[in-house]
This record gives sequence, C-alpha cells and structure tokens, in this order.
Amino acid sequence: MKRVRLIISGDVVGVGYRAWALRQAQDLRLTGWIKNGEDKTVELVAEGEKEALEKFVAACRKGPDVSWVERVDIQSEKATGEFVAFEVLY
Repeated sequence: MKRVRLIISGDVVGVGYRAWALRQAQDLRLTGWIKNGEDKTVELVAEGEKEALEKFVAACRKGPDVSWVERVDIQSEKATGEFVAFEVLY
C-alpha cells in the first residue's frame, strides 16, 4: 500500500478535473479524496497499490481533454488505510 499527495496547477478548476479524477481513481480501486485549492489548484490524496498509483499520477499529469495541466507536485507519504473510497471534498 502506497500513498501520494498531489497539487495540480494549470487550468484545472471549473473544467471537470475533480469528477474526471474521481472516475480514474475508482477505476484503479484507489481511495482518498480530491478538492479545489484556494489558489486555483487541485489537491488530492490517494492510496492504493504502487502500480495503480503510478497509472493514476501519469493520468493526472495529462488530465481530461478540457483541462490544461501545467505542473504536478508529488509528495510520497506513508499509507494509513484511513479511507474506504475515493471522494470529492467541497
């Protein structure tokens, strides 16, 4: 079990990025959350198997077609197993 925290910058707020990432995470059986940051970024925490997380991070670097990802800051963290699903926080 691994855990990552991502801060995604670019044109990622108001373009469906969170809903898109939710579907990606669910398809990969990841748990965690995603939310809009106060500075027009998107922040997320995801936990799961290493290979699934790598696929998720690669997808997040591209995002949905209507977004433009400028930068993805990645922090590896210790997995806690605290989540039961992946959800959008408001």
